Amino acid sequence: MELPDFLKYGDKYSSEGFVDKISRIAKRSGAKLVYVAMILYYTLQSDKVPVKDKALIIGALGYLISPLDVVPDAIPIAGLGDDLAVLMYVVHKVWGDVSDDVKQKAHSKLAKWFDEDEQASAEDIFEDNPKDAPV
Repeated sequence: MELPDFLKYGDKYSSEGFVDKISRIAKRSGAKLVYVAMILYYTLQSDKVPVKDKALIIGALGYLISPLDVVPDAIPIAGLGDDLAVLMYVVHKVWGDVSDDVKQKAHSKLAKWFDEDEQASAEDIFEDNPKDAPV
């Protein structure tokens, strides 16, 4: 799968838009997508992240928020697959900027929408090395 030019979606991002979108799609999208999105959201808030990485994150989250992307979200299963691919790509790129605190905040947020089994399924998304994760 070739990734779209998600950086052009940067103007679609807002914190409020992200929270609204993730709240609406959480159960339908699954714990893995929500976990990766929350990692990026909390990493974006860090003052230790370079501006170029923040631009990548904003583009990816804007892509998630935008109703106009390569595969519309309304299409079952496939509709959020492209969003997950973009989010995973960006997490891979900024992984060095992701603190343990960010990972913990993101995981804690999963409890709002998912039971313990679903939360556990998100934990294996990176295993030990995000470079091994499919992009």
